[in-house]
Amino acid sequence: MPDALLARVSAAAEEAAALALGCAGKVKRWEKPGGEPVCQADLDVDRLLRHRLGEIDPQAGWLSEESVDDKSRLAAERVWVVDPIDGTRDYLRGRPGWAVSIALVEDGRPVLGVLAAPARGECWTALSGEGAWRNGEAIRVLPRDVLEGARVPADQLPRRDRDLVPVHKPNSIALRVALVAAGEADLVATMRWGHEWDIAAAVLLAEEAGARVTDALGAPLAFNTESAEAFGLLVSTPGIHGAAVARLAGYTAVAERLAGR
Repeated sequence: MPDALLARVSAAAEEAAALALGCAGKVKRWEKPGGEPVCQADLDVDRLLRHRLGEIDPQAGWLSEESVDDKSRLAAERVWVVDPIDGTRDYLRGRPGWAVSIALVEDGRPVLGVLAAPARGECWTALSGEGAWRNGEAIRVLPRDVLEGARVPADQLPRRDRDLVPVHKPNSIALRVALVAAGEADLVATMRWGHEWDIAAAVLLAEEAGARVTDALGAPLAFNTESAEAFGLLVSTPGIHGAAVARLAGYTAVAERLAGR
């Protein structure tokens, strides 16, 4: 049954991703309060997925970047957590670093995750306790025990991190995490408040591929929370996670978080 469920969700994700890809370069765009870009394709994909995923599990709650948050989800045993287009900036620029992100969360943890990235020719999938795959092939993090030299998806790194190695950075945070899961990067870290829909599917991918995943302070992540937010994200190969937590703890953003949001 889990494999059949994953196949149905993957089909829905790929249908939604094809819809977005077909609209690329032809959609109306605007900005949300705070300056985040949004476009008509975000809304069209959201509408399609709400229908398709509702057919798959009509009892599951719903949490999506492009839907008004219905707090009834908090009482649901299972919740769909969706980002219709993660990496909208790349999508609008005609770049490939975006993906449709779908997770099924049960009792606060993702149990199924799909990232459909058609402009990259990729579909990433994961099932709790079963593994993670890219285009059907199993993926695994690479071993690394030393933080120095770790590969980080970044356009450029600050001077304080000059011992790390920048690699190609998709705009989608989910795809950056997927690169760690596939052994093409070693570390992804953010130090700001973010939303569950950005990371839920990718977190499961990384964990099933053997990565260590926490918030920026090294604490476990929870999903389907009241705020649907987490402070930062730290995904890495297990051998460098402790050193990465220690480094983040010395940065101003984390110190401010410890003093209160």
